[in-house]
Amino acid sequence: MTELRLSAFKSHRNAAFALGPLTLFRGPSGSGKSSALQAYEVLARLAGGDALGEALSLVDGGPGACVPQQARPDAQGRRGFRIGCTVEGPLGPVRIDVAVQAEPELRIVGERMTGRGRTLLSTALRDPGRRAVEAAWHTAGAAPVTRAPLPDDRLGTALLPLRVAGKTAGQRLVLDAAEQVVVALRAVFACDPRPELMRMPAAAHDGLLRGACDNVAAVLDRTRHECATRHAALVAAVGAGCRVPVGELAVREAGSGLVQAVLERKPGDGTPLERLGDGELRYLALCLVLMTGPGVLDMDPVGEVLQARQALTVLADGFDRCLDARQARELIALAVRMGERGHVRLVGAVRGTGDGDAPAEGVSVVDLGGEC
Repeated sequence: MTELRLSAFKSHRNAAFALGPLTLFRGPSGSGKSSALQAYEVLARLAGGDALGEALSLVDGGPGACVPQQARPDAQGRRGFRIGCTVEGPLGPVRIDVAVQAEPELRIVGERMTGRGRTLLSTALRDPGRRAVEAAWHTAGAAPVTRAPLPDDRLGTALLPLRVAGKTAGQRLVLDAAEQVVVALRAVFACDPRPELMRMPAAAHDGLLRGACDNVAAVLDRTRHECATRHAALVAAVGAGCRVPVGELAVREAGSGLVQAVLERKPGDGTPLERLGDGELRYLALCLVLMTGPGVLDMDPVGEVLQARQALTVLADGFDRCLDARQARELIALAVRMGERGHVRLVGAVRGTGDGDAPAEGVSVVDLGGEC
């Protein structure tokens, strides 16, 4: 995904943000950093098959909170928002834009996918009394387009593989474009480590890391046994952000089928995670996310893509929350190194006031300043 468009979403109007391998949204509180990441995650959830209500459940305040505050209802009392993105791939850039009615009924009222200079899919709400939109997709056969109803609570692009036969060149183009969009958007892991939860023991076999990183102890136990080389690299990365040397990330039994992670300074001299500060815990968790990948994270791997070619986008709201300047620099440097391998992208939100600080090499900064 190379561009995020927020045509009308919360405080954003007519906004388009270019996204690189490592993109940081920077600005003071209220400038719209978290809103941008929420819009990205909503698109990802829709592409993964979530119903519209499920996809918007992550937004505090629900669908109505996504509507720009200054938006006025029409004669029928309808208000909504619009978001979209561009995905680069074998077909070149493919754009998708979605219009959502949030009030009085939640529904997708319009969607457009374009690529190769054509409109490949368009949907529109023709009959407000029906829970469906009229969809038209490129066919280039005996008829130039195919028309059919689609549900108004699902992303039409994600449904196309179930509806398009792929018999004509036009249909195959539509399927390839839809796959390019869906594959890119599904490979997203939203991460916001919660130190107060990370300090608790975890079930021993709970080996897929969740977004809150509350089961970090079990995941560390898994990485220690599955790949010694990767685990050693993780220990080195964590040590770079701690003020004292780190010899190992060990795991001990805590009884009742639970395990507890321990940061060892030297053999036999360990500090349980519960004694670490919030900054150290968030730093450790984000290192783990950046250095593992879909196979270790609680997300559905993209089955259509070979494991060796899986690409992951990490969404990290409050990326530098609780971190000191040195930890933030080390974490950004790690993200750059992992991004250079081509398997990890990062979109994060960081503090700042838009003061023009030069970004680190390899980092794209979207400076929101005080306005959106």
